[in-house]
Amino acid sequence: MAAPVNDWIDEPGVYRPLLRLSWPVLLEQGLALLVGFSDTILTGHYLSESHLAAVNLMAYLLWLLYGLFSVVAIGASALVARYVGARRIMMAERFMHQALLVGFLVAVPSAILAAVLGPKIIAFLQLQGTSAKAAQSYWEIVIPAMPFVMLSAVGIACLRGAGAMVQGLIIMTIVNIVNIAVSWAFCLGFGPCPRWGWEGIAFGTACGYCVGGVVTLLILVRGLAGLRLRWRMFRYQGKLVYRLLRVGIPGGLETLSMILCQLWFVAIVNALGDKAAAAHGVALRIESLAFLPGAAFQVAAATMTGQYLGARQPHKATRGVIAACVLAGLVMGTGAILFYTFPLQLASLMVGDHQRDIAHLAAPLLRTIAVGIPPLVFVTIFSGALRGAGDTRWPLLFSLIGLLGVRIPGAYWLTLPGVVLPGVALPVPGWGLGVLGAWYAMVADLYLRACLTTWRFVHGGWKTIRV
Repeated sequence: MAAPVNDWIDEPGVYRPLLRLSWPVLLEQGLALLVGFSDTILTGHYLSESHLAAVNLMAYLLWLLYGLFSVVAIGASALVARYVGARRIMMAERFMHQALLVGFLVAVPSAILAAVLGPKIIAFLQLQGTSAKAAQSYWEIVIPAMPFVMLSAVGIACLRGAGAMVQGLIIMTIVNIVNIAVSWAFCLGFGPCPRWGWEGIAFGTACGYCVGGVVTLLILVRGLAGLRLRWRMFRYQGKLVYRLLRVGIPGGLETLSMILCQLWFVAIVNALGDKAAAAHGVALRIESLAFLPGAAFQVAAATMTGQYLGARQPHKATRGVIAACVLAGLVMGTGAILFYTFPLQLASLMVGDHQRDIAHLAAPLLRTIAVGIPPLVFVTIFSGALRGAGDTRWPLLFSLIGLLGVRIPGAYWLTLPGVVLPGVALPVPGWGLGVLGAWYAMVADLYLRACLTTWRFVHGGWKTIRV
């Protein structure tokens, strides 16, 4: 059996292991960012404002597809990391098989349910007319790829838990190259490819997911980092599934609650019209320049935390998380400076000259999120570290407090000229700031959750969690 790729556990420092774990994920996130930019540029330059509003909504719904498997992926990553750190590779492998088995049992009925409820989901999210029809056609093309989404999401999570970050990069590189190439070819009709327009972008996304799932399966069958897919091990083991879900359910619920509240949030923005929805989507794409690199350090922090705790080195887990905060702060802070200094120029690059009104609407949103980058660093890294330790209940609680207590009600109050309190039918005057008000509420939520996650990390209870 191959040796696990976690020799860094015995190294004296934490920065070198952190960089070793984070750079593949950083490149992977950069490729994911490129796909988002590609879809937005393709839509903004060659399609309509309605399609630009729809592509923003689809980014959230594609996030939801991955989020459906977060219960399994988070639990698998934490447990694989813990047992690889303890040099108990066979147990790590057993958890991988149970995670894939549960993931498959979730994927098939979820795909059927998503296909049936697609129109209702889009209607709930306040898209209308051409935008709603575009979103529905995209959804119908992508949904059949859900089992392949599960394979890549859960498989990559297990590999990351074992410290095999490069393979996740390879898989997502292939996914993103296929996605971009097929989307451009079938949207614009290059060579022998028919010109499908909007449906071509959706087809490219589905092809990328399918190829990614197949490549992940091939890597696991061949074996890597001590993990190897063995068909005889696909037997349901209740005790292992219980432990997997005990760790994964709170973390998965946090991810799903985040996604659902974000969908609620975007529904508030969509109700303001296609122009506001398009500007919101453009600003989010650009904001991901800062967020996705932070997500790379989050993954590295989660892996280091789990493996150091498994190796009974909690002091090094603490040092690794602090190092991740420092490096993430430097990278994300650079993005914040760019957002504040060149907001209009960045937005204009995304939509071209024929939609400059959307660029002007997106520019103040970028300046607003620049102020929210510092707390986003702490939320991102500390939440990842707590999940890596298996301490998933506190991040769930903090997310619910921030999203339901600040972001959603704040978005209604700051966005609309007036709101009516549910249950008591009491009208309350609002600020009427439009989409900018929604982003003010988002920044307020980030500052609150940064304080809460920092408190939990400093408290240190995550070091004694038993998984």
